[in-house]
Amino acid sequence: MSSGHQTHGAGSGQQPLQTRALTREAGRARQLLAAGEWRPAATDSEAAARVLARLTAPLPTRRAATTRTLATDRDRRLQRILRTTLHHLDAGTVSPPAAALLAAVARAFLPWHTTPNPPGAAAAPRYGTPVGTADGPAVPPTEAGEALFPDLIALFTALASASPPATVPLTPPVEPWQVQYAGRFRRYSRPAFGVWKAETIGCPACGGKAGPWTVTCDWRLISLGCKCGAVTHKHGLAFSEVWLLLPDL
Repeated sequence: MSSGHQTHGAGSGQQPLQTRALTREAGRARQLLAAGEWRPAATDSEAAARVLARLTAPLPTRRAATTRTLATDRDRRLQRILRTTLHHLDAGTVSPPAAALLAAVARAFLPWHTTPNPPGAAAAPRYGTPVGTADGPAVPPTEAGEALFPDLIALFTALASASPPATVPLTPPVEPWQVQYAGRFRRYSRPAFGVWKAETIGCPACGGKAGPWTVTCDWRLISLGCKCGAVTHKHGLAFSEVWLLLPDL
């Protein structure tokens, strides 16, 4: 996480890790914490502690572990990191700098969105590189994902412990960003366990669904601008439903 835009694990058949945003947000978070300019609120520290627990989780101890079961356990740990990160990102309770960091972590671990346990329903979210390609099935770069652990453990340890009791929270400002996106956004819900519903977002003025959209975000609110000139933030989309479809920013 130290050289700007990196794509770890881009070997044959592997989905590369997109770490441009992670490099930027992790570096920014370290500087803010070290300078005392970010004293995380309780919700930030709690989210960091949950992600940290996933990062430091040991692999299961098995009596007769095979190469295959070990590989599955390693990927399952990475998948749990992603899912925990997305849960806290989309809950909408963390501060903008924490949301930006969680989103960047989610972007980096996106190859494990469906690996090794894909969502069971056809309507579940799909992000990143399709699993089937002309060159064969995409393989997540497990070693590249695990190589991110030491830096992330140090960062999330600092974030989880930065605000002892009675500390007054201090939240630094986050610069809003804007990007153009031509495509559809889908809002997902889970009315029951294992059941997914999806709805394609349309412009409230003209009904257009394919964009191009002007996406503006300050990590508190996402606004979608349609080519017809209408702008809306009443779309109900979660951060991940927008962020994970965009290019690595």
